Amino acid sequence: MLPLPTSSLLISTYNWPESLRAVLESVRRQTHLPDEVIVADDGSREETRAMLDEMRAAFPRPLIHVWHEDLGFRKCLIWNKAIERSRGEVIVQIDGDCVIDRRFVEDHLRFIQAGAFTCGGRVLLSRERTRQLLAGTPFSRWSSGVSNKMNALRIPAFWNLFRRSRAKKAYISKGCNMAFWRKDLLAVNGYNEAITGWGREDAELEVRLMKAGVERQVLKFGGVEYHLFHKENDRSRDAANIELLNRALASDKFWTPDGIVKAK
Repeated sequence: MLPLPTSSLLISTYNWPESLRAVLESVRRQTHLPDEVIVADDGSREETRAMLDEMRAAFPRPLIHVWHEDLGFRKCLIWNKAIERSRGEVIVQIDGDCVIDRRFVEDHLRFIQAGAFTCGGRVLLSRERTRQLLAGTPFSRWSSGVSNKMNALRIPAFWNLFRRSRAKKAYISKGCNMAFWRKDLLAVNGYNEAITGWGREDAELEVRLMKAGVERQVLKFGGVEYHLFHKENDRSRDAANIELLNRALASDKFWTPDGIVKAK
């Protein structure tokens, strides 16, 4: 079996250290640890920094905190800062409210292919199941309060059956479960920082990657993660972000001037 590529696990977060701690504990239990873990922090208060400082000494891999001042929802900017800081050949990307199965990183590194990026799914937890998870109380994937139950199944023998499913359907990517070759992200200049507030940043990136010739592949029955319940984010920027997505769709360009490298 070929050796797995080096990897950076990027985790976005904002002012929920209890959830982030649970996510990092799930990272600690991975069958294949990433080479580094980078927390992309969109301006959290001091509690998050203190929690990371506490965990860092005993964490099994370098635990890097990339932070900027809280000036509103600027997820694309903090993602780009984390990508720029990363050193792995493959970037595996999750959110700080997604607890991952112990084979999550291994699955992504075994699944990814040259010239492609990966989209995964998620299992949704209710408020009560989220409370149980954060309290360390076990429950079954088949329990009530667990939605998208099929996404909790791990069946590697089925991976290739679904690898190109929905391959022509746009906007399916969820940034809470994706993997990219770092060089491919740099080739399109990362995320479009003109997108602020909730929504569409993952789809807009997906569009530009495919215009650059990077194929979208779907990881079904692998890369299992559990999304914790929380109130919905403010979606008042959604219409403006959809307009930026539509511009990407209409353009023949894949490089964003509002990305990692800033236009002069």
